Amino acid sequence: MAKDTFVGIDVGTTATKAVLIDQGGNRIAGYAHTHPTARPRPGYAEQAPDDWMTGVLGALETFARAYDLSGLQAIGITSQVNTHVFVDGASNPLLPAITWQDTRSGPDASALDRQVTTEQKIAWFGGPLPIDASHALSRIAHVRRVHPDLFVNTVHILLPKDYCVLQLTGVVASDPISAVGLVNKDGYVAELLALVPRADRLLPPLAGFTTVAGRVRAGLPCAGTPVIVGAMDAWAGMFGVGAAQDGDAMYQSGTSEIPGIVSSTVVPTPGVILFPPYEGIVMHAAPTQAGGAALSWFAQVLGETPAATAALAGEAKGSVPLFLPHLQGERAPLWDDASRGVFARLDPGSGGAEMARAVLEGVAYSARLAFDALRHSAATDPAIINIGGGGAASDIWCQIRADVLGTPLRRAVAPEAAAFGAAILAGRSQDQGTSIAEIVKRLVKYDRAFEPDPATRGYHEDRFGKYMDLYQALRGFNGSF
Repeated sequence: MAKDTFVGIDVGTTATKAVLIDQGGNRIAGYAHTHPTARPRPGYAEQAPDDWMTGVLGALETFARAYDLSGLQAIGITSQVNTHVFVDGASNPLLPAITWQDTRSGPDASALDRQVTTEQKIAWFGGPLPIDASHALSRIAHVRRVHPDLFVNTVHILLPKDYCVLQLTGVVASDPISAVGLVNKDGYVAELLALVPRADRLLPPLAGFTTVAGRVRAGLPCAGTPVIVGAMDAWAGMFGVGAAQDGDAMYQSGTSEIPGIVSSTVVPTPGVILFPPYEGIVMHAAPTQAGGAALSWFAQVLGETPAATAALAGEAKGSVPLFLPHLQGERAPLWDDASRGVFARLDPGSGGAEMARAVLEGVAYSARLAFDALRHSAATDPAIINIGGGGAASDIWCQIRADVLGTPLRRAVAPEAAAFGAAILAGRSQDQGTSIAEIVKRLVKYDRAFEPDPATRGYHEDRFGKYMDLYQALRGFNGSF
C-alpha cells in the first residue's frame, strides 16, 4: 500500500518549484522549472501565466511518472503575491501578468494613496500600509485607465496561485491573507475598494488556506486529487522555515528578502505590512525588493552563476565598496519606487570579489533595516531567526547576515521553503484537528546555525550607518529622473 504523500508547489518570481513529501515531512523529491520575466519598457516586469502552468503540470507529471502517487492526499499551491492576472470569462489572461516588481502603476498608486488617511489605514489594517505600485487597486486603476477595452472584459483579477488553482480545478478562490492591503479581519474593506469602480466585483471570494478549492480536472496529471486554496509565499515560507508561534522570526531569501516576526502585539509602524490574524497567528512582514535578484544581476555581469559569485565574495581582500541593492526601487520599510542601486567608494582595490562581497553585505543591510522596523512593530526582539529559501544556500551569505543582524540564524533543511510550507498546508487540510503550529513544529528540520561574530559588530554598525546615509544622499538625485 502506498504511503500518504503531499505535493507543495511554489510559483515564484524566477521559477516554479515543487516538493513531494511524506506525512513525516521527509522530502521525497523536488522539481524546478524556470520562467522568464519580460521587461519591455522601463518599470515594466511581466510574466506569462502559461509559463506558470507549464511548471505546475510539469511537476505533477514528473512526480506521477517517478513515484507511486496512489497515496497522494492533497496538493498545496503558494505563489508570489502582488502579481496580478486579468482574466476573462473563459479563464484566459487578457494581458501578461503584472508582477510585484512592476512599477508602471506608480501614478495611480499615488492618486489613490492621497485619498486615504493614515487614520483610516490604521483602523483597517493596524498600521499605515501604503498604497504603492504593486497594490491590487493601483493595478486595477491602471488597467481601467490605459486598457479600457480589456478592462470591460475582465471577470477576475487573480494572484498566480489562484490562477493555477482555477486552471487545475475550474474554481475561483483566494485566501484573506494573500489579499495584501485589501482585507481586514472582517474581509474585503468595502470603503477602500469603492475608490475604483468594479474592484469589488473582480476580486475572488475568500476561504481559508487549507480549504479544498476543488479537485484536479480529468485529463490532467493527478486527476481527482484535492487542491487547497493555499497561502501566499511569505506565509507558506514562514511555515516552511518553522515560524508559527508568537516570538518566532523568519527570513526567507529568494528573489527578494522576506523578513517577518510572529507577534500578537502590534505597534503601528510605518513601512511594515501587518497581516490580519489567521488561526491566532499575527505576522509582521517587511519584504524588500531585491535579495537574490541583486546577486543574480551581479552574477550575470560577471558571467558567473549566483552560487559561484557568492563563493567569490569569500575571496575579498581589497577595499569592499558599499552597495545599495535598489535595482528597481525598494519596498519595506522604505517603499520608494524611485530609488536605484549603486556601488559607492570604488577604488583600484575593488575587484570582482570585493564587489561580490559588497552585494551580499548590501542585501544584508536592507534586511537589517527591515528587521529594525519589525522589532518595533512586533515589540519583540527574537533570540533566533529561522532562514530558508534559495538565497540561504550560501554559508558565507548566511554568516554575513547573522553578523549584520547580530542574531543567530537557523537554516531549514528543505531548500524550497515556500513549496515545503505549501505541502505542510496540504497535509493540514487532511488533519484539521491539529493546529498549524503543531504540524510545523513536528515537520520542519534544520541543518545548522550561524552565530554572529562579535569581532564584526563595529564594522557592520559603521557600514550600516553609511548605507542609510548613502540612500538619503541619493534620494534627490534618483527622484530627478
